[in-house]
Amino acid sequence: MSAESDPTLSAVPATGLDDQAALRLLSEGHIEVAGRLVEATNMTLYCSVRLGGLAAACVYKPVRGERPLWDFPDGTLAAREVAAFEVSVATGWRIVPPTVYRDGPFGPGMCQLWIDADPEADLMALIRSRQPALRRMAVFDAVVNNADRKGGHLLPLADGHVYGVDHGVCFSAEDKLRTVLWQWRGKPLPREAMNVLARLERDLEHGRLGRRLRELVTLAEVEATWARVRRLLDTGLHPRPSQDWPAIPWPPI
Repeated sequence: MSAESDPTLSAVPATGLDDQAALRLLSEGHIEVAGRLVEATNMTLYCSVRLGGLAAACVYKPVRGERPLWDFPDGTLAAREVAAFEVSVATGWRIVPPTVYRDGPFGPGMCQLWIDADPEADLMALIRSRQPALRRMAVFDAVVNNADRKGGHLLPLADGHVYGVDHGVCFSAEDKLRTVLWQWRGKPLPREAMNVLARLERDLEHGRLGRRLRELVTLAEVEATWARVRRLLDTGLHPRPSQDWPAIPWPPI
């Protein structure tokens, strides 16, 4: 997902905001809808958000615009996006852009800082690469049980950082990992990832992350998240594709 920045959002560009300032802006700012991303399955609105002298572009996905899914409870996708952001924060990897759950022009929903991806990036080459940023994302997706990691959900920046977006179909209690990032399947997890996973396990069991996720997804889904982290620590390996679930989302881009 990418677009040119709205020329009216000139007070402070998104790249000039730290995450805490972005979260305050997203939570408390006035949202004004500028347009709709028509290629998205669910209602996805491109907006401006303003608070005092701060302004930025954002994505707003109201719950009322979510299409029912057979394998996820109705009206839960926005909260799952916020839950993915909370896990991203806990990893320290900054995979998910700042994201909040708030009321907006069309009711409650998810509001996320808009990220302008590098227009020169080759997504197909990126997907096939073995960049450390993508490997971290593969670990993150295994933790949150991402059922829809398409290539178009990767937002590479010119400085090498890669954001991931569209996490509405995560955290199922059933294994549903479906991704284009299988290049490390069965390979030993890096030491950095093992350290992060150990921290996540503690945070899920006794810390803020577990408490926060219980506000956003079901208790069974939080417990399943902990079990996935524990399984990754026990095996020390990147997961392999399931034989019971399509390994790659369609379309893959």
